[in-house]
Amino acid sequence: MENKIVIIGAGPAGLTVGYELKKRNQRFYILEKDSFIGGIARTIKYKGFRFDIGGHRFFTKDPKIERIWKTLLPPENWLKRQRLSRIYYDRFFFDYPLRLGNVVRGLGVKRSAAITLSYLNSRLFPIKDERTFEDWIVNRFGRHLYRTFFKTYTEKLWGVDCNQIQAQWAAQRIRGLSFFSAVKDAICSQLRMNHSSVIKTLITEFSYPKLGPGMLWEAMMKKIEDGKIGRVNLNTQVVKLILNKKGNKITKVVIKDKQGMEKIVRTSAVFSSMPISQLIPSLYPSAPHGVIEASQKLHYRDFILVALMFKIKNNFPDNWIYIHAPEVKIGRVQNFKNWSPFLVPNNQFVSLGLEYFCTRGDLLWNQADSQLKKLAKKELIMTGLLEPGKKNIDGKVVRVPKAYPVYDQDYKIVMPIVRHYLQQIKNLYPIGRNGMHKYNNMDHSMLTAILSVKNFYGAKHDIWRVNTEKKYHEEKHEY
Repeated sequence: MENKIVIIGAGPAGLTVGYELKKRNQRFYILEKDSFIGGIARTIKYKGFRFDIGGHRFFTKDPKIERIWKTLLPPENWLKRQRLSRIYYDRFFFDYPLRLGNVVRGLGVKRSAAITLSYLNSRLFPIKDERTFEDWIVNRFGRHLYRTFFKTYTEKLWGVDCNQIQAQWAAQRIRGLSFFSAVKDAICSQLRMNHSSVIKTLITEFSYPKLGPGMLWEAMMKKIEDGKIGRVNLNTQVVKLILNKKGNKITKVVIKDKQGMEKIVRTSAVFSSMPISQLIPSLYPSAPHGVIEASQKLHYRDFILVALMFKIKNNFPDNWIYIHAPEVKIGRVQNFKNWSPFLVPNNQFVSLGLEYFCTRGDLLWNQADSQLKKLAKKELIMTGLLEPGKKNIDGKVVRVPKAYPVYDQDYKIVMPIVRHYLQQIKNLYPIGRNGMHKYNNMDHSMLTAILSVKNFYGAKHDIWRVNTEKKYHEEKHEY
């Protein structure tokens, strides 16, 4: 029997591996445990509505990724969207990117002055050993601004105190943005100045597939399955990864299909986007006890999307709004119609997506769908995003497990142990967000896939450096 390459997961990373292997006429299987493709970058379809899980702006600094996007979807399937997002805090909507007058109106002159003095103090007396998210933010923005804008939202997202989150997460996600650069942009925007370098955390326009990101993955799967080179197998679970006698290569993969039948697939290589905490216990013979124990200390944050549909033309202009207010549980609200008018049946409808960060099995995760819909509507009214008395015509709840790999105190200790062990398995290629337990965005996940395929053919790329050496993915500079 021919040994085919096995790709675990049909999210952006796994599909991209298949796409790259197809171009090289290399035979492969993609194994996806769920009944859908795209992972957390998929588009949910429901009664004529479409929901973008998490919200995905399409921008990248890597020309290889952009070429793939443009090749898969013709120009008529792309929209140019104006970005509008705000921060809700202390019963006020702050423009984001910042606008100087808007900030002063929202915080008041005294509070704005206190934030400036706090920033100056952090520059004169910085925290010397930056270990936590709190340390990293305070050094760049000052403690007052950290408490005002960063602390509440970040703790909602991760479910732990900011001093329990590693500074590495902030360095990866917010690199290049500081109090000075934010204020500089705010002043230039207020004066309509065209300063030479614009940080792309503050971008004002982005591309978007007119039917949501799932449109791209559907096109990629169609390309993959055109011919007999590759196949995507949905509802297929990886049960066991069997190693050779030396323990340095995977030779067989035991899978279970949707009928519950187990099969053995012989393989020459495995590209894995499955969570490391599931991958390592699946290996046979078993990994050393210390490695298995380390893998179980890698933690994840889950979230729930509550989509509510209303028969109104529109109720706010934003693509999304960050909810920093501690009095409500919402983390972020999306207005899907403002991403694309094609995500709603027609102009008479609006669909709002409320994101609740949680941990699988907690009280929020276990709430009935009906209770979550009631909570979502109540909090929309509390934040002023919905007029009292407005009735939603429908609602849909989507639970998303393992959405965010957590950079907590355990992460820094156990990740080197896990990586060292995985690197000993010569034909195993971790890819993507959960496959590397790394907060990669869509384009970075695709890039880890492209580089890993090149490594399979003999290159020596260090994929663990993706999204660490380059400047933050939204911080593209224009000159």
